[in-house]
Amino acid sequence: MPRTQALLLAASALAFTAVPATAQAQPAADPQFETFAPQGAPIDHTIDYSIWDEAMKNLVISMGPSLRETAGSPPQSFGTRRQYGHTSRYRLEGSRIMFSFLDADIRASFTEYRRDLESVADQVDIQSLSRNEQLAYWINLHNVAMIEQIADAWPVRQPRDIKIGGVPLDEARFITVEGIAMSPRDIREKIVFANWSDPKVMYGFWRGEIGGPSIQREAFNADNVARLLDRGARDFVNSLRGTQKTGSTLQVSELYQEAAPFFFDNFEADLRAHIALYADEDTATLLAGTSRLEASVSEPDIADLAGGVREPSYQNIQSADGTQASFRIPQSMQRLLAQREEKFQRIIREGRTGTVTFSNIDLPGDPEGDGEVE
Repeated sequence: MPRTQALLLAASALAFTAVPATAQAQPAADPQFETFAPQGAPIDHTIDYSIWDEAMKNLVISMGPSLRETAGSPPQSFGTRRQYGHTSRYRLEGSRIMFSFLDADIRASFTEYRRDLESVADQVDIQSLSRNEQLAYWINLHNVAMIEQIADAWPVRQPRDIKIGGVPLDEARFITVEGIAMSPRDIREKIVFANWSDPKVMYGFWRGEIGGPSIQREAFNADNVARLLDRGARDFVNSLRGTQKTGSTLQVSELYQEAAPFFFDNFEADLRAHIALYADEDTATLLAGTSRLEASVSEPDIADLAGGVREPSYQNIQSADGTQASFRIPQSMQRLLAQREEKFQRIIREGRTGTVTFSNIDLPGDPEGDGEVE
């Protein structure tokens, strides 16, 4: 059975500092990556991501929208002073990949699928596709590669500790497209950030860390890329890991400083304007109530369910009627999922539900070509 089919079938089985307001220096262009600049008059071709789409629906767990409250310290595991599982104050935000459930066949299928995506560029001129089609391709390739490498290295507390040939994961050039070796960071900065002007593209790239943008529960494609990026932007901007307030200071994610040379020339003014585009009422209040900005928020812990460790203590999972199920999970994971459920019940009680999104639908008054990411 092809590895890509194995991925689909196996995944289905798991369904269960003060910053000055000065201009940012634009990074020097890398000549070898200029070949990936989008070309005019796009050809009418699409790439099928149905396998990855199904995998994401089964491998990703959303922790739901941020309540802008720090998650309290979890209790210690029974019979030991060691703290297993996630202790991050942001552990109830974003989304998680179920790395601890992935066996060798599933991990191998990630590598096979990443290579399949690389080979697409040998069959079709990526640069000649529509801009949205190209953007979806680069985001999916980046995220597949990150999941592949983190899955192979798991258990690991922080993805930034992973090295490939002695090089940190984000800088390692283990991806090859059209004969050019590239790293996840190269894809983000030298291809996408260099050729797209809308800063919302940064929310498509999953870094494997709780402190970064969420990974979506569906693959990106030309039709949904604008919608998913908007969703990711709203989720991140309106979360503690995106924006916080201390006194008169608006504290923001360090990722904004990283992207500043590409999107936020006048860092504070431009970033405030960007945040305002996606801010809900609470975040708008933070913007209005602060007079300075500091890029100081980060959380490098892995965005999984187990906290990047194998816990020796397990607990049986029970169905809603109290009948014992046929599998067990670590106690710390059970606690995390219980906290997640409590959070969702609170969201329902407080009437915070009701978000409606439209995809691939033309509405009255929509401008022609609406949905293309610039």
